[in-house]
Amino acid sequence: MKQLNYKNINLSYSETGKGTAIVLLHGFLENSTMWNFYVTEFSKKYRVITIDLLGHGETECLGYVHTMEDMADAVHTVLHELRIRKAIFMGHSMGGYVALAFAELYPDMIKGILLQNSTSRADSDERKINRDRAIKAVKQNYTSFVRMSIANLFSEENRERFAVEIDALRDQAVKTPLQGIVAALEGMKTRNDREVILHFSPYPILLVLGKKDQSLVYEDHADQIEGTSVKLVSYPHGHMSHIENKKALLKEALDFFKIC
Repeated sequence: MKQLNYKNINLSYSETGKGTAIVLLHGFLENSTMWNFYVTEFSKKYRVITIDLLGHGETECLGYVHTMEDMADAVHTVLHELRIRKAIFMGHSMGGYVALAFAELYPDMIKGILLQNSTSRADSDERKINRDRAIKAVKQNYTSFVRMSIANLFSEENRERFAVEIDALRDQAVKTPLQGIVAALEGMKTRNDREVILHFSPYPILLVLGKKDQSLVYEDHADQIEGTSVKLVSYPHGHMSHIENKKALLKEALDFFKIC
């Protein structure tokens, strides 16, 4: 990983391959290592950028609330450093929220957005209450919060099947500092609704959802593409399509990059 100084903190990123820029943005409690398999595959044809978002991986915390705009500005700093003017974005969960915030702030820099197990919608009132509960829980018992959070991201039938991957994800997740976890939860809770981007974007958008996703209930988010040209791909499993549906997602992503 390379590092640059951003507002007096270390901001970590990687760059692999040549060609059209693909920016990969990880989710909550994750870091850029989640993309290792995809970086290897994508970089055969593309210039792949991964970024550790604020308070995650090797990137330090900026404050006690990391808004999606804060995260997007950090991403912009990396792209500016690399002299990238336009890119295709692929964001998992929180990474999708950051991609949409980036699209709102820097619309001319977007060639396409792949929202993986993510949504353009703001948190519902119920979800905001759950975020507050999560903040309380992580402050009370950090390790058990992280351990439980990771397992719940997989559909029930996949938890044994991907036990090794779940353990590896937990090992990465517990490296996320408490401040980074709380700041991200606060930022996600207050994020803006950006469904309008799905309706008026001049670039292609692909939405990937899992039918047994406990984090983003399928029925609550599948209809956000109605009346848009956004393509929806549904998988039968949980929130972790990049693991649970690895080969299918790889093909879908590569096909999407071509049309961007």
